[in-house]
Amino acid sequence: MTFDRSERKYVEILRILRDHQDPVGAKRLSELMAERGFVLSDRAVQYYLQYLDEMGFTHKVGNRGRVLTVTGKTETEQALVDERIGFIISKLERLAVRSTYNPVTGTGDVAYNLSIVPDDQVEGVSEAFDEVLKAGMGFCSSYRIVDRDPRVPPGHTGFLTVCSITLDGVLQSQGIPVKMAFGGTLSIRDFQPIVFEDLIGYRGTTADPLQLFITAGLTSVGRIVETGTGTALVNIREVPVSALSRVEEIAVHMREAGFIFPVTMGTKVFNLMEHPYRLAIVAFSGMNLIARSTEAGYSIRTEIGAGNIPYTKVTE
Repeated sequence: MTFDRSERKYVEILRILRDHQDPVGAKRLSELMAERGFVLSDRAVQYYLQYLDEMGFTHKVGNRGRVLTVTGKTETEQALVDERIGFIISKLERLAVRSTYNPVTGTGDVAYNLSIVPDDQVEGVSEAFDEVLKAGMGFCSSYRIVDRDPRVPPGHTGFLTVCSITLDGVLQSQGIPVKMAFGGTLSIRDFQPIVFEDLIGYRGTTADPLQLFITAGLTSVGRIVETGTGTALVNIREVPVSALSRVEEIAVHMREAGFIFPVTMGTKVFNLMEHPYRLAIVAFSGMNLIARSTEAGYSIRTEIGAGNIPYTKVTE
């Protein structure tokens, strides 16, 4: 069966299930669908799930929720790939709009990522996170460990980290138009940034660029921690060059509040093409914590842009 445009809700439910290894219940599906622009009640989600069960695309696992069948996975990969282009940036932009964080007062909501690890690996993952933060290669210097979140399955623990899209919200609140341009890998030598190795534009991809780099094994954050030389993850944003002084002021407040920002900025940075009217801002991504953990062999699953929460819930 091929879905048409009128069946986007079915396709989005399938994609959500594809991105979660564990069963997902109707309540959580309703929340995730809302983040993607589809407001559905739990009852409505149940209706769609019943149809997907009948089609053989999903399977109910007791009272825990649904998972994709093999047929469902195949259908998801084939459905509306062209319409998925730009979905990632749209999701991040929504989170930026909902971010109300004020670096001067240290209050307001930030966007966050949720990582899930087995209980027996929590200590090792915590050490990996701390190594990256000590080396100054994260986005925010704080994270929180949680075990009472309905999204965290039994036998696992959650890690909340601040998503760097929060910065876009801060800039927008100051009247600065900002464009999330690229996710990339940055070569580091003797703890000094040298050159971009790979870049993926956020507006032309169906998947998060930084997760792709981690999965492909294109990071070596652990080597940077140990030797000062390797490859780290960064985001590149663009703002009008006329906003330079205001961005520099914001950067001071962000650093005072515990953020690691920026790596550099300018009209010409590393091997990017010079743009006299656009200021490129390069910042380390919080996904470097995830990359380091993955490189160390830990089993860690991360939902980028899991939502918005008060800043204090991540740092205190």
